[in-house]
Amino acid sequence: MAKFVIAGKANCPYYAKAELLADYLQKNLPDFRIFKITKHPDEWEEWLEDVCERNMWDHRISPIIWRELLDRGGKGLLLGGYNEFLEHAQLYYGITSSMTTELMMIIAQENMETHTEQELDKENLKDLISPLQVWITSAGSRVCCHLIPLLLSGEVFGMQAEISLTLFDQEQRRECLSNIVMETENLASPVLRTVSFCTTVKDAFLQAEVIIILDDSTDEEVYNMESCLRSRVPLCRLYGYLIEKNAHKSVKVIVGGKSFLNLKTTLLIQYAPSLASNIIAVALGLEGQAKAVLARKMKTIPSRIKDVIIWGNITGNNYVDLRKAKVYNYESAIRGPPGYYHSVLSLIFDREWITKEFVRTLKDLSSTGKQFGGILAAHSIATTLKYWYYGSPPGEIVSLGVMSEGQFGIPEGIVFSMPVKFENGTWVVLTDLEDLSLSEKIINRLTGDLIQEKLVASGDLLTFQPIEEDSDVKHGDREKLQPEQT
Repeated sequence: MAKFVIAGKANCPYYAKAELLADYLQKNLPDFRIFKITKHPDEWEEWLEDVCERNMWDHRISPIIWRELLDRGGKGLLLGGYNEFLEHAQLYYGITSSMTTELMMIIAQENMETHTEQELDKENLKDLISPLQVWITSAGSRVCCHLIPLLLSGEVFGMQAEISLTLFDQEQRRECLSNIVMETENLASPVLRTVSFCTTVKDAFLQAEVIIILDDSTDEEVYNMESCLRSRVPLCRLYGYLIEKNAHKSVKVIVGGKSFLNLKTTLLIQYAPSLASNIIAVALGLEGQAKAVLARKMKTIPSRIKDVIIWGNITGNNYVDLRKAKVYNYESAIRGPPGYYHSVLSLIFDREWITKEFVRTLKDLSSTGKQFGGILAAHSIATTLKYWYYGSPPGEIVSLGVMSEGQFGIPEGIVFSMPVKFENGTWVVLTDLEDLSLSEKIINRLTGDLIQEKLVASGDLLTFQPIEEDSDVKHGDREKLQPEQT
């Protein structure tokens, strides 16, 4: 069987003539097959150079014709241009072309018009399958490198959603961003449409539908507390302005990391007020740490522990609430059917451990960022995004940093971690949970630092005075709580 490939410029008259001759041969010869490659004149030279370099051929003009020795895309044997193809047809098949020059020019013009229309149709078809525009800030960070494979796994946005990923960072991180782009392409993810990086501030968040805010590189520098708080404002003001100006009107903004999450989220909402309900802070990292500490104490695994609630400042002064915490499939004398659980508080009899060591361990983890590396941060962000798009597990309580509207007696105007559920593409604060009220003392302690952070950052307060810890206040009347069991 004779298999030929004919490639040429869309407006080339000799390509048109060779194409017509090849069509005639294919129609009249049972074992003659052709494959056509039509290129726009602007693309032709670069494409031809690449083909010749790959096959070690020497050819300069349109068309180029070669014979394939195996199947389509296999090893090729260069025949030449139009003249060589005409000689081959005359020698082997006794057929020549009688097309006039005028007809050649007419067909070449029609080919160009048809090719242009087909390319436009392809672009329009691609636009119908619009990829999800995802942006990651501070993309040169370690967290981003762990996050990208999770986002492209198909488990966060679904296998049906193609993703256009843009990595945003400072100009001095250009080389690092370029390397990350290359590695991302090497993943060959079926959901990745495009990946690129951006270092131009005015172009940040163009048409973004998801924005992931990671810790900025300045977070690693040393400041006194007041300077550190005030240093958050310029970048959050800039991001808020750019999000309002450039991003999609329904953009989802998720703030992750291990420093000043509540404050940064509050500032972003302040400078992008139209998106207040779409800007959230990730609390699942601290929630996961609490579950891991409990699991080690209870000799079980963290994934079996549910409904641990984080109140307050995710990366600062917070309250880990175990009143609703449950453990499933716990190995004890009392077993039950699937769905049976024990209250965590009913199984931990060492109240001193709960009120002292447990609290001290988590306080150390949240205030120092210890054991909150790239893997945990990336997983927490990806899981929160997955819940945001597809809903959290039915009946399960999730902790999330959101703007307070006075729920649970918490003052308005600050971002506060509280219990929520995700459903139908949004989140809902679980204000209807029974026996989950917070005392005034606990609220004052948890909100005091957050209010001060906001005032110091805005310049309305000169010095930051940390709220004094009070173990009894921190744990409320835990001993009076009745363990929950079903």
